[in-house]
Amino acid sequence: MKINPIARFCSPFKSKFGIPKQSGLVEELTGKIIFEPPFRNPNYLRGIEGFDFIWLIWEFSANPHEATSPLVRPPVLGGNEKMGVFATRSPFRPNPIGLSSVRIDQVVWESANGPVLHVKGADLMDGTPIYDIKPYIPYADCHENACSGFIDRCEQTRLQVEIPEVIASLFSAEQLLALRKTLSLDPRPHYHNNPEKIYGMSFAGYDIHFRVNENTLIVLTA
Repeated sequence: MKINPIARFCSPFKSKFGIPKQSGLVEELTGKIIFEPPFRNPNYLRGIEGFDFIWLIWEFSANPHEATSPLVRPPVLGGNEKMGVFATRSPFRPNPIGLSSVRIDQVVWESANGPVLHVKGADLMDGTPIYDIKPYIPYADCHENACSGFIDRCEQTRLQVEIPEVIASLFSAEQLLALRKTLSLDPRPHYHNNPEKIYGMSFAGYDIHFRVNENTLIVLTA
């Protein structure tokens, strides 16, 4: 089977560090789907404006290492417990394929790059190759009261985030809300807990540096 990208994702994240680990966790995150030249025909998207959500099938293109182990350490378990790779959403997979559900914000039918999909809530890095797009259909895709395995026993907590006004002023209101929610998810590796260590991540053209003390993340520079 030979597959080629149909599109690339345009994201505020230029590197993978800091990206939410699941789609939909930060609904305010905006992105664009820019189609490759052979697919810049509006007929490929005819009818898509009637859907609220779509599925993106994409590649973990920023992972240079080949996955060789059947076991991985899910971050939600603090990196302390191993699970089978097929029981997780780890990016280190035999075939590095990702699956994300994103909300359609706007369909721009005419631009310099042909039709462009503006979406929200994605967990993709800038430049990520997209291999397919499918509509999200609630009657088939939504399973109410479904069990989530070991995820169900993990408490989902968020950090308090402090951003100085001089840094907050660099962003639009929507960007600032997206940044604040992204940071509240705690971008650090789950086994890190050094309050003096400074971390850095790219967001919307800025390098955000921060540290975490107990339950508070403090932005230092941008």
